[in-house]
Amino acid sequence: MMNKQQFCVGTMYTNSSWDKYWEGTMKRNNLNLGTVTAQSVMVGGNYGITDNLNVMVSAPYVWTKANAGTLAGLNGVQDISLWVKWRGYRKDFGKSKVSVFALGGFSTPLSDYVIDFLPMSIGLGSTNLSGRLMADYQYQKISVTGSAAYVLRSNVKLDRNTYYDTRLHQTNEVDMPDAMQFQLRAGFRGKYLLAEALLTNWTTLGGFDITRNNMPFPSNRMNSTAAGAALKYTLPFYTHLAVLGGANYTIAGRNMGQALAINAGVFYAFYFGKNHKNQY
Repeated sequence: MMNKQQFCVGTMYTNSSWDKYWEGTMKRNNLNLGTVTAQSVMVGGNYGITDNLNVMVSAPYVWTKANAGTLAGLNGVQDISLWVKWRGYRKDFGKSKVSVFALGGFSTPLSDYVIDFLPMSIGLGSTNLSGRLMADYQYQKISVTGSAAYVLRSNVKLDRNTYYDTRLHQTNEVDMPDAMQFQLRAGFRGKYLLAEALLTNWTTLGGFDITRNNMPFPSNRMNSTAAGAALKYTLPFYTHLAVLGGANYTIAGRNMGQALAINAGVFYAFYFGKNHKNQY
């Protein structure tokens, strides 16, 4: 959480690549794709309306490529995301403390990017409403955090008036299935260093499998479980500045690439109000 009138802004670079993917539940490679890479630069900010109520906004620029075959990569500004985060409960128990959070999110495309060209598309094009519950437990400098989110997704429109998924549709509108995300994080939370291991699951609530030797489709069932690590280090001699880094690897999936994603970023925090102490 940001403190009241504290604002944190920064940028994050992510590189995600895979050369194997799940076609339904069957893992395979594709010599017509080789290695598919998606890169992004995200700019985001977090403002503390109160000590227990924060507003967060972010938007990435994304570009994709494949190192084999003839599919051309795409690039552009993807979706803007807006989140409100509320800490509804906090209790200290000696050397332990428990916090419970509720979050609400909204995202929508910022550009008219192509969605019907997976895996080269930079996004799926839906407008989303999200709700997340999160519980955090900390004992001295050891922490465990669990969260669950529901994502309500709008329908999307293709640049063609007929398509086939499991049957013929004579329309350009695609019914996008909703999704859920679950995450468990655990690690060390010190004054300047935060180091966590994390396990993340994304489950699409519906959809269908990629058909044999076909391209992915926006309403496919896209499930994944990824394991990774995250680091954050605040400079002791200049606590306005923090550097972040992390990595995730997809250990199980369905209609997804088995991706290794690496990220790094830098964030700067300051107060809009006067006479505040540095509390980072």
